[in-house]
Amino acid sequence: MKITKIETIPIRLPTRRAHQWASLTTPIGVYVILKLHTDEGLVGLGEAPVLKDWGGDHGKYFGETPQTTVHIINDILAPALTGQDPGRFESIHALMDKAVKGYPYCKAAVDAALYDLVGKALHVPAYQLLGGLVRARVPIAHSLGLMEIDKAVDEALQAKAEGVKTIKLKAGVDHKRDIALVKQIRKAIGPDLSICVDANQGYPSAKVAVKIIKAMEEYNLLYMEQPVEGIDQMAEVTRRVDTPIMADESAWTPEDVIEIAQKRAADMVSIYTTKPGGLFKAKKVAAVAEAAGLQCNVNGSVETGVGNAANIHLAASTGVVTYACVVPVSTPKGKGKGGIAGIYYQDDIIQEPFGFSDGDVIVSAKPGLGIELDEDKVKHYRLG
Repeated sequence: MKITKIETIPIRLPTRRAHQWASLTTPIGVYVILKLHTDEGLVGLGEAPVLKDWGGDHGKYFGETPQTTVHIINDILAPALTGQDPGRFESIHALMDKAVKGYPYCKAAVDAALYDLVGKALHVPAYQLLGGLVRARVPIAHSLGLMEIDKAVDEALQAKAEGVKTIKLKAGVDHKRDIALVKQIRKAIGPDLSICVDANQGYPSAKVAVKIIKAMEEYNLLYMEQPVEGIDQMAEVTRRVDTPIMADESAWTPEDVIEIAQKRAADMVSIYTTKPGGLFKAKKVAAVAEAAGLQCNVNGSVETGVGNAANIHLAASTGVVTYACVVPVSTPKGKGKGGIAGIYYQDDIIQEPFGFSDGDVIVSAKPGLGIELDEDKVKHYRLG
């Protein structure tokens, strides 16, 4: 089997509500869907959930946009990969890295399509190509973007009623509001659910972050995610608080995780299919984290059902992913159970909703990523 063509499709999904965090300046859901065609007629699906504001610590990595993604894939990666065997994962990654430095989200879209394609060819789910099934259900953390406290409380209670057991709160803009939010959420949802807070590098210094985290500790945080920018600042926070610290923006590659472990800059790591450049490399990040004693969750950029299928296969096949994952419950309009838990969009471009029960996404055992596009929806939400 050989790659014959790579097709890129920019789309925009309508959001259920605004989902805002400290560094975000563009709406979620304006992403690029990828179709990888072969000479045997099989097509693999991938997604680049690109954001221009998302780029790690101190400009170390760079934001991507739908426009840059289409250019890099169409003009650089596609010519380099045409005629290649899609089952040679490591070789394909070497070719992509030789063709262009960086652009991990572009490469992750290609990578997901490879796993989807090869899984379909072999009639096995993608998780089987990633080491096999570790868990058949993936617990989700319902993420509340920056919003008014009363609205956040109402949504947290609804998510709890739908079975969610971990609530994630976006923070990092207004320190007093952040502390008040944690207090009110804990009061509302009770002692049994987990609360985690994500500042998205929003606190200006380790000293400020430590003061805020200590003020939150009486409300029993599961963890604080990326309170400050930079591994050295993270290490200072980690040393000075009892609450576990999770690295996200600081942790893109296996090399990043090695530095985090050496400096004891975090207690856990949020891994993505996208930040390292795909599922193949995400497994390497997870292996380094596991060797360093750092437990993980799977996080993302609020993907459509295509990219989110890759998230679920990563979580399902990776033992060190022991925390609830911050991923959607991908659901086309008019399908699914009609709740709000894990729902960020009014619609999706996949044909069937993800299975969801008692706060968990049910892992599909269908071949490849286990999803099919609704081509009418793709046409409807396509940009340009």
